[in-house]
Amino acid sequence: MSPWWVRHSPVVLAVRGAALALAVAGLGHTLWHGVHEPGHALAFGMLITIGELARWGAQPGEREPAPLGAAGALAYALLGRSGGEPTSHGVLQVIAVLLTAQLVASVPHIARGSGPGPDQVARRILSVAFAAVCFQPLYNSGRSASWFGDGPYYAAFLLVLLGLTALCDAVLGALLLRARTLPRSLRAAGLTPVPYGPLLRDELRALRGIGSAVCATGTVMALGVAVAGLWALPVLCVPLLLTQVSFRRFAAVRTTYRQTIASLARSTEIAGYTPHGHARRVAVLCTAVGREMGLSGPELTVLEYAALMHDIGQLSLVDPVPAGATATLPAAEQRRIALLGGAVVRQTGVDTEVAVVVEQQADPYREQPLSARIVRAVNAYDDLCGEGLSGPLGALEQLRLGTGRDYQPQVVESLARVLARGGLTPVPPG
Repeated sequence: MSPWWVRHSPVVLAVRGAALALAVAGLGHTLWHGVHEPGHALAFGMLITIGELARWGAQPGEREPAPLGAAGALAYALLGRSGGEPTSHGVLQVIAVLLTAQLVASVPHIARGSGPGPDQVARRILSVAFAAVCFQPLYNSGRSASWFGDGPYYAAFLLVLLGLTALCDAVLGALLLRARTLPRSLRAAGLTPVPYGPLLRDELRALRGIGSAVCATGTVMALGVAVAGLWALPVLCVPLLLTQVSFRRFAAVRTTYRQTIASLARSTEIAGYTPHGHARRVAVLCTAVGREMGLSGPELTVLEYAALMHDIGQLSLVDPVPAGATATLPAAEQRRIALLGGAVVRQTGVDTEVAVVVEQQADPYREQPLSARIVRAVNAYDDLCGEGLSGPLGALEQLRLGTGRDYQPQVVESLARVLARGGLTPVPPG
């Protein structure tokens, strides 16, 4: 269950309220006036249901676990003709079909204890409603035919509408993610919300992947049904289904790969070279700082792996460093341990970029890539907190004093903002 500040956030309440109002209006209108073209409603409803059922086996953090359902809903919202004949369904019937399909698909998910949450459902309803509102009135009034005709301009018009819909969905997603941070009532305690900009960047970057496939498939479905009728649906949905299966397999391999790296990183803890949970704490903070500074998804992955393995070079030492705190060692010794760590990482078969970050984490920050600057600053922060002498505020102050040569000022301030959102406390061990 979401924390109480998420459930009572004004943004979350507004999004859920708007989606609920549209759902009630769509169902009420459809029940009162009947279903226009029930064959089309049933076909697209089944397509959306199958897509929602395909959430089964979704990997944690998967951006779009039901791409076929999303593409089918968008295609129905942008459907103007079927087999050359004009359709007569409107915006409210699109919402009613989408909601009914999601309710039917949610039954087995709820029985299994999984499935989409209310925020995901609300986000899908609002995004599809946006596309339908932009398209259906224009098409039913005949303006789209007079403005764009039936050729390439009409296809370009659909693509533009889907691009705007994707942008609307990204804005909603970033707003809902931001609502999961602390509300105004708790900011007096020194806690601040996550900035909206980095969250929106993450959502927009995700559009280049599965989001593009969903938009393209939705467009092709709408155009295919317009020419060939409903027989086009089963043919056009197969490529997206195969893509989803392939992505699931890739995500499973990537998850196993990350677990292997995390297990290897724990070898320094098991051998007694570093404190318990040190690598995980540094990785969590590094990822948060990297996201704060606008790193892309692949860059965040390299940063996370490098943070997990940044102390692997200590396995080559004869005598462990006290408490594993390399930040307090002389610069030459830090450099030697970093080079040893890079050599070990290269032998494991991990991406070469990870080894480069590990090797350069002890260099002066002006000679480092951004990922190495982040790892060095966060590692030093955790080391200084672990000594029990400085505390979080004292550790940050020492980092600020070292910004002349050792730590990049922007990285230190980004770390301070990330910690402020957690009450200026280090990530708990474990």
